[in-house]
Amino acid sequence: MSETNDIAEIRRAVQALCAEFPGEYWREKDAARAYPGEFVDALTRAGFLAALIPENYGGSGLSLDAAAIIMEEIQAAGCNGASAHAQMYIMNTLLKYGSEDQKAKYLPGIANGSLRLQAFGVSEPTSGTDTLSLRTVAVRDGDEYVINGQKIWTSRAEYSDLMLLLARTTPREEVASKTEGLSIFLVDMREVVGNGMTIKPIRTMMNHSTTEVFFDDMRIPASALIGEEGKGFRYILSGMNAERILIAAECIGDAKWFINKATDYAKERQVFGRAIGQNQGVQFPIARCYAQMCAAELMVHHAAQVYDAGGNPGAEANMAKMLASEASWAAADMCVQTHGGFGFAEEYDVERKFREARLYTVAPISTNLILSYLSEHVLGLPRSY
Repeated sequence: MSETNDIAEIRRAVQALCAEFPGEYWREKDAARAYPGEFVDALTRAGFLAALIPENYGGSGLSLDAAAIIMEEIQAAGCNGASAHAQMYIMNTLLKYGSEDQKAKYLPGIANGSLRLQAFGVSEPTSGTDTLSLRTVAVRDGDEYVINGQKIWTSRAEYSDLMLLLARTTPREEVASKTEGLSIFLVDMREVVGNGMTIKPIRTMMNHSTTEVFFDDMRIPASALIGEEGKGFRYILSGMNAERILIAAECIGDAKWFINKATDYAKERQVFGRAIGQNQGVQFPIARCYAQMCAAELMVHHAAQVYDAGGNPGAEANMAKMLASEASWAAADMCVQTHGGFGFAEEYDVERKFREARLYTVAPISTNLILSYLSEHVLGLPRSY
């Protein structure tokens, strides 16, 4: 795939930054279940997390396709972009639907790193990806909203200053369409943690800094509402497409890391007096993963380009996420198999990346829901749920 000089320079700049955070750094964070704050700060100082913010607010004003390159290179370098990627895709809702006052108040601080927008409160224990059935409610009370409910899988909430929160403002039985009655709020967490908001970490198989968040009569100013009340679900759909495209790009980066790692090891590892990479039984799985990754990479950039052109990349974003996550997971499995027993040793970083890669065949949307979307909205088959 040919690229412009600007894109090539972005790749080189991200690679240079990531070289300062080698495997030892990530193994230490993983062992301690610690947030990689130094890495996130470095990304912020370099301007990468402000890639989508317009220049007049202190950002770079880049396209989503260019932002996808940033996230891909982070993963391809063996780092973990999940510690910061939400700031990329959450940005979409604020940029597209936030008021001028909200943008002026928050975007410059997000761009310079004095504010972190890393928490996205959508999923709930009882509804999962059935977003329209969420139970967190926000009730208007004068110049405030009072919020009660619970969110789960809200990653980085402990390390964020701001949260984008989806809550129901009109009961479901009172709206004409089930997509109505949900609203988006930009919550200043510094004012409500311990004052209506409680955050509880969830320990998972990888160091993902995810939490569940409880809202008990949490009061926020009415000015926290983004856009029009009741239109929040429509607002986040575009952001969800951006999220899927960026995470798909991360999966491409992971696949490249696994393929390069396996290739290098297969060249060096000697068994029975010859490099194991000389054997077709080792070569072919690596080559197959490479072909699978290249095909998925094309779909990722196609989806990003449809998004940047102002189109509706619902199908493209979903396919990109599914194909890229499957390519990444296939490469992860192949890399462990190529390394044999050493694939399970921490010092090779394969087992850490293996655990991290498994997430994206499940989140932020499961493969089954992607297939349901394509069946109904692309192929015209009857709705299955």
